[in-house]
Amino acid sequence: MQLNSQAGSTQVLDGRQLAAEIRAGLTAEVAAMSAAGLLPGLAVVLVGQHPASVSYVTAKEKACAEVGIRSRTHHLPADATQEELLQLIGTLNNNSAVHGILIQLPLPHGLDESAVLQAVDPAKDVDGFHPVNVGKLVLGEETFLPCTPHGIMVMLERAGIPTRGRHVVIVGRSNIVGKPLANLLVQKNPQADATVTVCHTGTRDLATYTRQADILIVAAGRPDTVTAEMVREGAAVIDVGVNRVPDETRKSGYRLVGDVDYNALLPRVSHITPVPGGVGPMTIAMLLKNTVLAAKRLSGGGLS
Repeated sequence: MQLNSQAGSTQVLDGRQLAAEIRAGLTAEVAAMSAAGLLPGLAVVLVGQHPASVSYVTAKEKACAEVGIRSRTHHLPADATQEELLQLIGTLNNNSAVHGILIQLPLPHGLDESAVLQAVDPAKDVDGFHPVNVGKLVLGEETFLPCTPHGIMVMLERAGIPTRGRHVVIVGRSNIVGKPLANLLVQKNPQADATVTVCHTGTRDLATYTRQADILIVAAGRPDTVTAEMVREGAAVIDVGVNRVPDETRKSGYRLVGDVDYNALLPRVSHITPVPGGVGPMTIAMLLKNTVLAAKRLSGGGLS
């Protein structure tokens, strides 16, 4: 299968297709593991009924079922206490059938997100958010990589977009995307080795930096953060944003758009990801990959 589809001279990076290829490989791998007596297991912790979170969890459950991973969602009410949540995590940490634990974010107001993430056993932290795994990532040691940054790195590699010596500009400094992605891209290896600039809400004259990018990665969480005049011709653009905007022509009353003006950028850039269908499917694929790795590691098979 081809990762890219043509839109004029621009390569549109098909995250759905690449994720499907990765899931197909994992399906065969999980089947072999199961035949040998090891069935990877993922526990998802969902607190409350945040619509987007419920949707994400449903998609993750479906993806797990597709590749043969055993998954179970532990649903707590929105008014669950910190103690109740930590007690559940402790139980999952001690459950040998659970190899990966995912805390669906954001948590309801009043819960300490940092304390909750730190309560997860680092060996089961398939989101890569525990400080132990974050530290290993920064040091360049083998660990669970956060799913969205990892998915972006795989997309760049599979699309043949070189990063070595290139200037990568990241718009967004979140702990989920911006910061870990910057750390991955500056690592000294052939699939990274980039010069990285991180922009954020405190950056003055954002366009000054975005126009310098060979590769522009936008994770700002706001539609039209980057417009056509903010990107130099021939740059590669990875749009991480998923935003709902009103659309009366749709049955749902809305449509999904990214953080960049996709239609305006399309004729100007060398590569671009669509929304939906770009980075999103890769995030889930990397979660499945991390769960399989966790099962191998916990069973003594190593992290490989």
